[in-house]
Parts: sequence; structure tokens; C-alpha cells
Amino acid sequence: MKKLVYIALAAFCIACTPNPVDESKLFLTDAQADELIAQGTLLTLQEFKDTYMTEKGNYLSDTTLYRTRATKDGKNYLFAIDTIPAQETPVYIRGRVTTDDYAGNFYKAMCIQQIVDGKQQALRLSVDAGSIGGLYQIGQEILIRVDGLAIGRYANQPQLCLPSYNNNIYANNAEQKIGWAPGRIPMAIFNARTKCIGKPDVSKLVYDEYSIKEFTSVLNLQATRTWDAKLVRIKNVHFTGQYFTTSGTGKCTTGDPENDENANVFAPTTNNIGYPQGRVIEDAYGNKTAVSSSEYAKFAYFYIPGADQNGVANCTDYVGDVVGILGFYSDNAKYDPAYDDWSISIRSLDDLQLYDEDGNLWPRIEYTK
Repeated sequence: MKKLVYIALAAFCIACTPNPVDESKLFLTDAQADELIAQGTLLTLQEFKDTYMTEKGNYLSDTTLYRTRATKDGKNYLFAIDTIPAQETPVYIRGRVTTDDYAGNFYKAMCIQQIVDGKQQALRLSVDAGSIGGLYQIGQEILIRVDGLAIGRYANQPQLCLPSYNNNIYANNAEQKIGWAPGRIPMAIFNARTKCIGKPDVSKLVYDEYSIKEFTSVLNLQATRTWDAKLVRIKNVHFTGQYFTTSGTGKCTTGDPENDENANVFAPTTNNIGYPQGRVIEDAYGNKTAVSSSEYAKFAYFYIPGADQNGVANCTDYVGDVVGILGFYSDNAKYDPAYDDWSISIRSLDDLQLYDEDGNLWPRIEYTK
């Protein structure tokens, strides 16, 4: 009897042994990608934006139905959608993933970069899926069929998207927000249009080095669209222990980040509104910009470098490089217009390479009551 049980158990185990994963079905080779591209048209990321993105968008003829809030000067459109006609001949873009969502600072979104003639081009992708970094890992090159989708500007940030209707009548300033806007691409649609080329390789990511002044001085809206979403390194900066206000900067407090939106952590409460919080960084010449963090990031309640429960007096002790995704976002009049449009979104605390004069990395201290 025992023998029969062992035989049955062995047969069961053999039957349940999974077949090896056929990686050829998961990753295209470069040759296979080239063969696919040859059947259609491949655009660089900048060509894609230049070809399909217009100033006011083309979605719907009745402009009262879609969201076109003006910028501060009242002349430009912050929210616009340009649909890309579905075609028999596919239109593709290609790029390498530069973000992940493990630390929670990129939610249902990712960025890709493409190096063309030695220069970085970049684009945001708005995808309706959590934990997308597990499917499209940082360093993964992807090929996306874009005809039939849309390119939109959300607060002037270009992104691959689909139209979405916002009917939240209870939102702040709801009369300005109800209507059509760039929305997330359902994951099933995105997966069906996206192929991975080779395996993830973070060593192939390119980091553009800029000073703060180089990008904060770019205010022409057309020019900002070539800079947004780039993976960058800003050298020799420090946190100031400040946040931007309508008239300049304010000093972060030692308050409870669950109740005080100006507490000296990366992203204290926004009272359930959900906008990113910015903490000021400065270079040796006094140029400033913000490190932008979501209150849903896993590091939201960590003190900014040099700060602790006693205040922000030691922020300037830690100097070095900040790595992240450059962003141009024109939607919040709360902040100083000289600074508020540009920020850097870090992917995790590892992107802050700040050291004291003895070569010690800044200590990571989480707020506790």
C-alpha cells in the first residue's frame, strides 16, 4: 500500500513540475525587434512629440467638454489631448525604462529614455497598473506601438496616454477640472502594444549632468517638453530645510507630518489632496529647485538630509549629487512662479548621494511620534 502511495505521489509531483520558461516569448532579440519595426515606422521620442502634439489638442470638436485650463499667463493650454489615428502600418517608439515604483514615488507611471546622436530624449508613460516596475523593470528596453493611443499634456507634462473624463464635482476648483484630460492606458492595452527587447540592463542608462540654472532658466513651453522626463544628475547641492511659497521660501517645521504640511520630512500630509510635496535644494551659487516627493512614497516621513526632530539646522552639512527624473509641471499657483515649475523626482533615497565633510553618507532617520 505504501508503495502505491509513493508511486502516486511521485506521479503527482512530476505532473506538477512547471515547464521551463521560454524566454524567447518574453524578450525580443534586436534582430526580431528590427524585423518588427521594418513592417512599420519607428519615431524617436522627440519626433513622436513633434509629430503628434499640438498646442490645444485635437480631442473632440466641442472644446467645452475637455480640460484646457490656462497657464498663469492665460495664453497656453495646460491640459490637452492629441489622439493618434490607428493605422494599418504600425507606428513605434522605442526606449529604456528609467524609473520603478518600488519606493512609491512613481505611481501608475514610468519614464523611458532614448539616446539619439549621443543625446538623451525622454517621455513619460501613463499606465493604469500598480507595481508596474515588476513587469517593466528599470533598464528594460521596450518597443511600443503608439498609433491608436494619444499623447497628452497633463499640467504641460507630455505623456503617452488615452483620453479620460474627470467628473469629480467635489474636487477643489471642480469647475476648472471637469472634462476630458490625459488619462492612464489600461494595462491590458499597454501590454498588448509593448514588447521587451533583451533583458533589463541598468548599466546602459544615461544620466545627463546639469546645473540647477541650466534647466530652471528654460521656461519656453516648447523647449520644456524636450527636457521633461530626462534622467539627470545635479551635482554639488544641499537641502536648505525650506519649501517654496507664493512669495519665496518658508522654513520647514518640526511638526507632526501627519498634521503639518510644512514638516521637515520629504512629503508630509496634503490633507488627502495628494499633490507632490517639494523640498528645496540649492547649489553653491544660490540657485534653487525642489526635490518632489509623493506623500504615498515609502520614504515620505523620512527627515530630509541634515534634519531631525530638532529642526533643519544641519541640512547644509550634507553636500553632493541628487539623481532623479526632471519634471516641468505648471499646475500649482501655491508656489513661487520663479521656481515652482521645475523639480526633480527621486526614485528612492538611494538617489541622494550627499556626504558630510568627513565623507559620511547622510543618515536616514524616519519620523516617529
